[in-house]
Amino acid sequence: MTRARIVLSPLLAASVSFAGSAAAQQLYRWTDDQGRVHVTDSPPPSGAKNVQARKADAPPSASADAGTGGSLPFELQKAMKDFPVVLYSAPTCEELCSLARAALNKRGIPFQEIVVRDDKGNAELKKVSGSNVVPVILVGSRVQQGFQAEALDTLLDYAGYPKAGTVPPRSQQAPKPPAAKEASKPVEEASTSRGRYSPVAPSLPDAEPQRRYAPIPGKDEPLTGPYGAKSTPPASDAPEK
Repeated sequence: MTRARIVLSPLLAASVSFAGSAAAQQLYRWTDDQGRVHVTDSPPPSGAKNVQARKADAPPSASADAGTGGSLPFELQKAMKDFPVVLYSAPTCEELCSLARAALNKRGIPFQEIVVRDDKGNAELKKVSGSNVVPVILVGSRVQQGFQAEALDTLLDYAGYPKAGTVPPRSQQAPKPPAAKEASKPVEEASTSRGRYSPVAPSLPDAEPQRRYAPIPGKDEPLTGPYGAKSTPPASDAPEK
């Protein structure tokens, strides 16, 4: 099995900013004139290219994260704002992506997960991380390519996130796959028609065609037709001697 490479380098994209209100969950992805990908919660400048607007997967409510009905700790709120965490995964990434997701949940880190499902997503991932290897974890302006627990903890510590055990763990699951397109309705079997104009079912391709006249004896055995397999013609039809 190919081992995922672990790369710690400055992220080409700008920091993603998560705001607490529902209105701030609109994210913009765009490319500047130098080919760098940016992810922001504010509209891009007029000269931006490949602008994409999408709704972010908002972290659970403060009460759900804290588990006490109160607000998130100030330390966690500040880290989320200054160094938002984004996890890139893929449907085919099971073990490593699950480990990355579990590590973030165990430490109680709210994060956005983006599932790369097609060529367009792959191209975007490559612009962001320089490769199409998943998982990719963004922590503010830095990227971890692949997964390694100690390296991830280092990034989270640097960003000021609370230490493990400081906040309750979370149970964020992978995003649900998009609804499958409705399957085409199978052709219904035609109902049986009745009456003199009802269609006649076609015979099998290899079936012997029904004869209207008697076959030639000795050539088209077994005999079929109006005289039966072993019948003889009436006396009136017998050949003269």
